[in-house]
Order: sequence, then structure tokens, then C-alpha cells
Amino acid sequence: MPQDMPPSGGYEPVQYRRNLPVRGFRPAYYLLGVAGVMVYGFYRFGKGIREQNELAREKMWSRIHLIPLLQAEEDRDQVRRFYSQQALEKELLGAETKAYNSDRFVRPTYAVTPSRVTK
Repeated sequence: MPQDMPPSGGYEPVQYRRNLPVRGFRPAYYLLGVAGVMVYGFYRFGKGIREQNELAREKMWSRIHLIPLLQAEEDRDQVRRFYSQQALEKELLGAETKAYNSDRFVRPTYAVTPSRVTK
């Protein structure tokens, strides 16, 4: 009996790969896209921090420039209260009484100040 031999020209190549179409982009493109989004986010974040620092600086300087005005307003209020208390005292007691030996105006302190302890 004769032995089977391969056909002349050989067998066709065996297809062991699957020919599936590639879906989506290459991974490098996804990586570049994510890196681009992150760079843009960090840029906007830094820009926002600079803006906040500038607003805080502006707020601080506006408060510094308002201090003399607020101090003058507080002084006027203190003097008004002092004279109204003097008028009330004169109305109630009938005469002006002095608690101190001086006519100099002394700003009242409302805060509780602890006594100095020395050792």
C-alpha cells in the first residue's frame, strides 16, 4: 500500500491567530489624553491658588487702610457715651461728681485684664 504524501507545493499555512479588528485607540493615546487632562487641571488649580492669594492680600490691605477710620469711629462713640453718662449722672445726682482727681479722658477698658503675677 502506498504511503500518503503531502500534496505538491505543501499544505496551506495553519491559521492559529484570530483576525479580530482592533477596537479603540492605542494605549499610548489614552495615556497622552489623561496626561493632558491632568496638566490642564494642575494649571487651573495653580491659577486658582494664585487668585485666592491675591484676594487675601487685597483683603488684608483693605483692612489695614480701614483701621484709622474704624479707630476714629470708635473714639467718637466712646466720647459720645462718656458725655451721655455724665449727663445722666448729673440728672440723677443733681451735681457732677468726679471719680478721679484729673479731668483727663481715660479710655474705659471693657476686657477683663488679669493681674500681673511676679515671682
